[in-house]
Amino acid sequence: MRIPIYQVDAFTNEQFKGNPAAICPLQDWIKEDVMQKIAAENNLSETAFFVKKDDAYELRWFTPKGEVDLCGHATLAAAYVICTYIEENVKKITFKTKSGLLEVSKDGGLFTLSFPSREGAKCDTPEELIKGLGKAPIEVYKSRDYLAVFDTEQDILDLELNIDELKKLDGFGVIVTAKGEDVDFVSRFFAPKAGIDEDPVTGSAHCTLVPYWKNKLNKNQFVAWQLSERGGKLYCTDVGETVKIAGEAVSYLEGFINV
Repeated sequence: MRIPIYQVDAFTNEQFKGNPAAICPLQDWIKEDVMQKIAAENNLSETAFFVKKDDAYELRWFTPKGEVDLCGHATLAAAYVICTYIEENVKKITFKTKSGLLEVSKDGGLFTLSFPSREGAKCDTPEELIKGLGKAPIEVYKSRDYLAVFDTEQDILDLELNIDELKKLDGFGVIVTAKGEDVDFVSRFFAPKAGIDEDPVTGSAHCTLVPYWKNKLNKNQFVAWQLSERGGKLYCTDVGETVKIAGEAVSYLEGFINV
């Protein structure tokens, strides 16, 4: 079996920046264990597979360790592949996913994702979180992920991570955030239980970040920066039950997988 594969850097307009995702268009679904093995072999934070059904695309995302219910950068990358290589004139794409219907619209080089809002509930700070980050946050919230809030951008950069402690937490991942110096807010994201010690740019984390910062900054539109080594810029809007997350993408690789 020969499967097309594209690697796309998402939330950036520069190669080797943003978050790389592997995208595999399929004619029909293949076995789940094969998709998981491909994701492990790619060893990127996400490998996405899609199949066109009528006017929409069924979409699934896999980390090297397992399937996830929502991923921003691989959805953006999948939309980029469809618009660049499959349906060049399309301006809006609907994906059928484990998180429901997700829409992506294209305007020039900017792709806008419409994702479900995941506002966190304030909670006590787990001891494993303090040990895992090397410093106690000023407050903590919980949705799918833990959201740990710090005073400054420098606090985020200076974290002394203990990945083994973060693996003990019951959430999927850990978001850390602070008010930005040159943008509205900054963040980092860790999901070691999913095989991702640190994710370069995490669209799904902004489903929790945006409603938090809406309440803190009393505004609906934001420019965000993820403070990973690669870095990535996101343009976000809170529209109630939906969060709009926009960014650019650039192609890195085209090829085939032989399995």
